[in-house]
Amino acid sequence: MSRIAAISRLGQQVWLDNLSRQLLESGELARWIADDAIAGVTSNPAIFYNAIRTDAAYAEAVSKLKNSQLDAELRFEALALPDVQGACDLLLPLYEQSGGNAGFVSFEVSPTLAADTAGTLAAARRLWAEIGRPNAMIKIPATPAGLGAITAAIADGINVNVTLIFSPGQLADVQHAYRAGIEQRFAAGLPVDRIASVASVFISRLDSLIDPKLPAELQGRTAIAMARQAYADWQELPALPGQARQQMLLWASTSSKNPNYRDVLYVEQLIGAGTVNTVPDATLAAFRDHGEALATLADDREGTAHQLAAIAALGHDLDVIGEELQTAGLKQFDEAFAKLLDLVR
Repeated sequence: MSRIAAISRLGQQVWLDNLSRQLLESGELARWIADDAIAGVTSNPAIFYNAIRTDAAYAEAVSKLKNSQLDAELRFEALALPDVQGACDLLLPLYEQSGGNAGFVSFEVSPTLAADTAGTLAAARRLWAEIGRPNAMIKIPATPAGLGAITAAIADGINVNVTLIFSPGQLADVQHAYRAGIEQRFAAGLPVDRIASVASVFISRLDSLIDPKLPAELQGRTAIAMARQAYADWQELPALPGQARQQMLLWASTSSKNPNYRDVLYVEQLIGAGTVNTVPDATLAAFRDHGEALATLADDREGTAHQLAAIAALGHDLDVIGEELQTAGLKQFDEAFAKLLDLVR
């Protein structure tokens, strides 16, 4: 068995954090689904910028679109949405076999809408309708404006991947927004049992920011401790009405940014039932070669508590750090989106 596929035996889904036409047309994504039990796909502006810039399969379509009357954002969507639909179709058998619990493909609303609740909701509704697949997920950032859009989208019956979560406080706000959407939909007499959502908690960027401020014995441990505490708290969440599903925790940004750390650190140490890890190609290749699939997410509760207490004792507030990281993440996506639109102007 593939080392990656072995993770699925422990109850965790592994999603690919990449999408391109080449992955679809070459059959590579289909092989990874078959051989490695890849159970979903995520994308973002940076991923599509790299794909359209480097993948020759887009060249002819880009050339034709430049002669169209569409604005740059709609030109980008004309390129990307068929790829999202193609990935959804590849994963549809898994979606159906799992009863709607796996097999999702995520596409993000424009990062320029991060402070616009109404604009984000309108974009989510439009993209959901245009993709037209039950296993699509619309990505919405966990900004203050995004939270209202998340609640309304869930109430509409739209699957949502909430992105750019960096702290316990942000995660709690997202979980509240999801619950509110489910409760609104249930109160309206609408079905809630097939709505799916993930809360994407970014991992390695936290260690990258906080490690230089910590003594050596505490470095490389904070993000894992935060995730493990989030998992413990998630297991205690109260049931939702109408047999609605709990919003799953998804670990994002799980490539090791520090070359001194094991390259599969944030995969091996965060394996737990009922969760998702979305992994870029290079980290998948590393895990395929030498990763160890063991259920680790509930390990070392005492060590988790010690790490988080030590961080707090040193005066580091994870919620304050989370705001800084979210601002930086939004800026990064804004820049990638601007460069992406330049490719198709």
